[in-house]
Amino acid sequence: MKIIVTGGGTGGHIYPALALAKKVMEQHPDGEVLYIGSDKGLEADIVPRAGFKFEAIEISGFKRSLSLENMKTIIRFLKGVSASKKLIRDFGADAVIGTGGYVCGPVVYAAAKLGVPTMIHEQNVIPGLTNKFLSRYADRIAVSFSSSAQYFSTDKVVLTGNPRASEVAKADPQQGRASLDLRTNRKMVLVVGGSRGARAINEAFLEAVPVLANQKDLHFVYVTGEVHYENVVAKLKKGGEIPSNVSIYPFIYNMPEVLAATDLIINRAGASFLAEITSLGIPSILVPSPYVTNNHQEKNARWLEDNGAATVLLEKDLTANTLVESIEQIIQDPIKWRAMGEAAKSLGEPLSVEKLYGELKELIGH
Repeated sequence: MKIIVTGGGTGGHIYPALALAKKVMEQHPDGEVLYIGSDKGLEADIVPRAGFKFEAIEISGFKRSLSLENMKTIIRFLKGVSASKKLIRDFGADAVIGTGGYVCGPVVYAAAKLGVPTMIHEQNVIPGLTNKFLSRYADRIAVSFSSSAQYFSTDKVVLTGNPRASEVAKADPQQGRASLDLRTNRKMVLVVGGSRGARAINEAFLEAVPVLANQKDLHFVYVTGEVHYENVVAKLKKGGEIPSNVSIYPFIYNMPEVLAATDLIINRAGASFLAEITSLGIPSILVPSPYVTNNHQEKNARWLEDNGAATVLLEKDLTANTLVESIEQIIQDPIKWRAMGEAAKSLGEPLSVEKLYGELKELIGH
């Protein structure tokens, strides 16, 4: 089996693609997987670290207004299609799977034009622009939420869940704690703003650190995002030594193991992330990004909140005080903390990668 996977820009597109790639290699040790992405996206770093062959094409996303840059994007798309056709032919792909992000546009489109079986995977309730475009050409459309089906041709849609959930569900919490050098039994609170970080979460958490430093029964693992790391560390050190119950990282590469060791998480509300925490049953404080298309992160977050699995703090309401209050209301109430975890677990779909792999096998007749 020779499979091309593509998708990028953020971890929410990359990790589901890698979960499927790992499943393919697990089932076909003599098979091959090629990942096509952009050298400007996170995939250029994450994919080679995961041990997969990586090829880059040049592509950019459309602006939401008429501009000269959009004309350049069209030219890059056409060049990307040409480059993708060559990569697909040379590799001899049995199928091409796209998981979102503008980089998968020319790759999946090129495969469809070459007659290679294609599938796209949509992580969010409301599909992104690239997948809406590709839905006209893909042979199969896998979705994480049943309510996404209304946006696509129903005869192509299959409900699989998010494949990242399966990978995270098997993670070892002891490995997670060991990788962070956590040698106590204190509850761990993971603070992260997504694969690129979130300024609003960083600022609120920074302001809250003096108060949280007094909560010696908790350990805070604070993932700033690469772009914010040096600035955050400098600001913390201005106030003196970094508290002993706070660990700071620019990025975490073994996120499944770290998530498995987490007792409470503060994060954005991307769909892949929600698949991860529900597969493990982690209570959460969600701060949906207000800068995404169709406000889909708030819709994702409200789904968990309505089911008793999360507390939602809109960015406009996020302060050090509201953050500390939300943490204390959950972590200092064992009954509420346990109930939120059980609610999150009930929403999880641990067999999602098996379902997606099954659709892939059926697509190519294996």
